[in-house]
Amino acid sequence: MTLLFVICTLLAAGVVMVYSSSYIWSEYKFDDAYYYLKRQLLFAGAGVIAMFFFMVIPYYTWKKYANMILIFCFALLLLVLIPGVGLIRGGAQSWIGVGAFSIQPSEFMKLGLIIFLAAILSANQKYITSFKKGFFPCIMLIFTAFGLIMLQPDLGTGMVLVVTCMIMIFSAGARLTHFFGLAALGLLGFAGLIASAPYRINRITAFLNPWEDPLGDGFQIIQSLYAIGPGGLMGLGFGNSLQKYFYLPEPQTDFIFAILGEELGFLGGTAVIFLFFLLLWRGIKISLEAPDLFGRFLALGISAMLAVQAMINISVVIGLIPVTGITLPFLSYGGSSLTLTLCSVGVLLNISTYSKI
Repeated sequence: MTLLFVICTLLAAGVVMVYSSSYIWSEYKFDDAYYYLKRQLLFAGAGVIAMFFFMVIPYYTWKKYANMILIFCFALLLLVLIPGVGLIRGGAQSWIGVGAFSIQPSEFMKLGLIIFLAAILSANQKYITSFKKGFFPCIMLIFTAFGLIMLQPDLGTGMVLVVTCMIMIFSAGARLTHFFGLAALGLLGFAGLIASAPYRINRITAFLNPWEDPLGDGFQIIQSLYAIGPGGLMGLGFGNSLQKYFYLPEPQTDFIFAILGEELGFLGGTAVIFLFFLLLWRGIKISLEAPDLFGRFLALGISAMLAVQAMINISVVIGLIPVTGITLPFLSYGGSSLTLTLCSVGVLLNISTYSKI
């Protein structure tokens, strides 16, 4: 099965690159070169088990529990904002947990909202052309979730959620005039978000000219470009990255693609991008051949979520957009992100068993 092959290849590449990008930092911080590798293997193992579990559950089962799933996800988003409950990491209060175990509620919301939106659109597609009955209720729900995520704040995850849901609504037949109006409001809202937090202005100016502040807001993108540039066509060779020697902060997470580009070169980076395109193509094909509207919207939403997240991450790493702080699906180190990604593709794999492909 092509989709399963792509998933396994990306997952294997992720485990290998997490080790290569992290063993220097891991040795320094934890006196154990395999610290991040062992944890990533644990996350990957749990995620693969979850993927096969979701793969055998008929996808239409999730439609019955869409309301409960969404309520649970909103409860988690509210819980993480409570002082003393939500954990602060990297300046964002995005985690709930005790000790070494923690979860990121915004990751649950991405999948939960896709399931709920697929259920709503499949049951009420005829109303989507109506602003009052179809478009507006969906938009209010999406931006309520986005608002709670931004209170953490987590702009990267919020962007993935909004863009994914917009793709689903557009595919359901929403009017372009409604989107144009929403885009105008979105620009105003985006300007408000920037004005409300000075560090976002700094990120944008750093993106436009990172060398203006090379030791501050421009540091990450400069070090990322210093990693990708020397990689050339073939790369410096596996394990031979120089930027992971404390130049690029925690390279096993958001900027793992930079280390991959440095060690495996243009060909390695292109191969990873090709795998994501292949995953998107198979996901769209599964969506088009699904036996009902719920399956179609659900498959499209999951495929779009993974593609949008990969596109944003890689665009940040190569300097096309400002730094957002978001992981690369399957490859970046992280428990919640990897596990929920594998759960999502498990649902997609189940839909494929009912499709006509």
